Formats: sequence, structure tokens, C-alpha cells
Amino acid sequence: MSYETKQLTATIALPLTVFAAAISSIYYYWKTKSKVADLNSKIETLEASLNSSLKNCAAERRGRIRAQQDLRKGLAEAKCHNLEQTAYPFCAIGVVQSCFSTRNGTPRQPLLVPLARACLNFDPSRVPPASLEGLEEYSHCWIIYVFHLNTDLDKLWKEPSRSKLKAKVRVPRLKGGKMGVFATRTPHRPCPIGLTVAKVEAVRGHMVLLSGVDLVDGTPVLDIKPYLPFCDSVKDATVPTWLTADNPLVVASVSFSEDFSSSLADCWKIAEKKSLYASADEMQSLIEQVLSWDIRSVSQRTRPHNSKKEENMSNEVDNISDNDDYQDEEASEHENETPVEVIYRVNLEGLDVSYRIDSNGNVIAERVTLSSEIPNSKNRCNHSVWRERV
Repeated sequence: MSYETKQLTATIALPLTVFAAAISSIYYYWKTKSKVADLNSKIETLEASLNSSLKNCAAERRGRIRAQQDLRKGLAEAKCHNLEQTAYPFCAIGVVQSCFSTRNGTPRQPLLVPLARACLNFDPSRVPPASLEGLEEYSHCWIIYVFHLNTDLDKLWKEPSRSKLKAKVRVPRLKGGKMGVFATRTPHRPCPIGLTVAKVEAVRGHMVLLSGVDLVDGTPVLDIKPYLPFCDSVKDATVPTWLTADNPLVVASVSFSEDFSSSLADCWKIAEKKSLYASADEMQSLIEQVLSWDIRSVSQRTRPHNSKKEENMSNEVDNISDNDDYQDEEASEHENETPVEVIYRVNLEGLDVSYRIDSNGNVIAERVTLSSEIPNSKNRCNHSVWRERV
């Protein structure tokens, strides 16, 4: 091939190559633009769908808010017309395992008996263990609970008109004098809900170990909240003068009979398996703290008992303490009777403690026996559970 032919071929090939490259670029550009257009179309479709969903969610939320507002309005109107038609159902989230087996002997106020322990067992299905994270960092907590042992509870809820709830109750500090129910901390209230404070000793899983409690065994708990000193303690708070006077419920002394320690040691061999206390000596310290307050009911302190009543006192004492607020003139009927020394009893973790108290307020703890009403050890924790934390 001659030189001229080769030059002609090269001259023709170059434009063809450029043309082919241009065609390829145009095709690639067109194809890419088509894909971008499809992608933009899909994005617009998704954005439209998202906006539609957001509008629907907003509309549903507005609908729920209106429904809630209408419900609250309806409840408020019903409450105005008839209070008994409105109810707010609550379910207990936990139960207290307390050292106080019965109401008799349970302190009237919290923190009066520092050694008084209780294990608050939460229902794991309602309160996950994670709910208690951080509680142990607080020294104390509030406990909201139900006065479940009030004998008039069923009537109060089912037949309010027959509940015989009184506007005034007898106050222990006033030696039976009366005050309005809302000026006292009586358990006999229109809504039998209690509020107390306790020391947080330890937290483990779904359990909280408390001390300084005034809760009876089996108390249902509705809620707990941490105690905040900067807002829960009111610096300039005032109380009535009858609360600032000398406390008539403090006894003069507490002593133990010669046989007391041996009787406690005999019972402790069985009791320690379900006890929140480490030893018989620690249990005796608890007994001394409990008996350092006059735990008798108003009627027991103001009314002498004869020998026949002394014989049945152990069976009646718990019922007497429950009806204490409802006894009006009964105590005064016996003021002129000759006092007879009575043996009283208090039940702590299934241990029946017998004691006497003389006219000068001196308490003598006589002996300890195993109660016939020993708490069921099933699902109950003992001191070994908390040994490493207390």
C-alpha cells in the first residue's frame, strides 16, 4: 500500500473514531439520565408516601388527643354529678415481707424503730429489675401502699353508705381525744391509702431491703419514689401544739426476765431460717426497740382489764387495735375499775413475745414462744440473701 493510501485511510479513520466515541458518550449520557430520572421519580414517590404517612400519623395523634380530652371531660362531668360513679383502678406492684406479723406492735410512724426491717418484693411481670436501677444510691424512699387489713375495707368499697366512716377519730397522743380524720394519720380513711418513708438498705433483682418500716407483713405496695431532702423536707413546717408536747407513748424502761434469753434461743433454732435478722441477739435488740414505745391501743391504755379479759387478750389484741379509732365512750365506762396487771403479746416474724407494763411505764419482756401463725417461708427471703450487702 502506497504512502498516499495509508494517509487517506488514517484521515478517514480518525473522524470515524471520534464520531463513534461521540455516539457512545451520547448513549451513555442518555442512559444515565434515564436512570437518574427513574431514581428521581422513585424518590418523589417515596417522599409523597412518607408525607402521606406523616399526615396520617398526625391526624391519628390529633384524634387520640381529642378522644383523651373528651374522656377526661366526661369523667370530670361524671365526677361533678356523682362521685361514686368515678373509679380509678390500681393494682399492687409489690408485697411487703415485714418483721411485724400483725398490726399490733407495728409502729404508728416510720423510723421510730430503726431495726424494723422489711423486704419489698416486686412482681417481676409488672416491675422489671431494671426499674430499680439507681434506687440504691438514695438513702431513703417513699412508699405508697394500701391499708389492706382495715376490717371495714369491703364495706368502704362495695357499700360506702354502710361503711360507718367517721369524721373524727381518737388520737393516741391525746389519750383518746378526737381530731378530724384528715388532721391525723389514722388508717381509717375515705381512701385507705398510706404513705410512709423507709431507709433503703440494699437492692437485689426485684427486691428492696428496707429498715425503719411501719408496715405490717403482706402490705400491698402501689408505688415507691426516692426521698429528696431538698424538696421533701420543709424547713419552716409547723404542727399543732398537741404534737409538740411530751410524747406519752414513750415508755420509762425496757427490761427482760431471767428466762427471756433462753426462751428466745430455743425458738431461734427454727425462726432463723426465715428471719431478716442475723442472730438471736439482733432479734432481741429489735424487741427492745419495739417495746420502747407503748404499742397498746387507746382502749388498752385507758381501760383496766379484769382477769377474764386477760385470759383472752392474745386473741383479741389485734382486733382491738383495728377498732381503736371507733371506740367513743367505751373507755370511760371502766375508769373506776381496779387495774389488774395484764400480759400483752406482740408477734415479730412468727415469734410471740409476752410482756407486762406497770403503771409507771416500765416494760418487762417475759418470754418468747413460737406463734401458731408462723409466716409461710415459701417465697420469703432471709438474712442470708442480704448478708453481703448489709
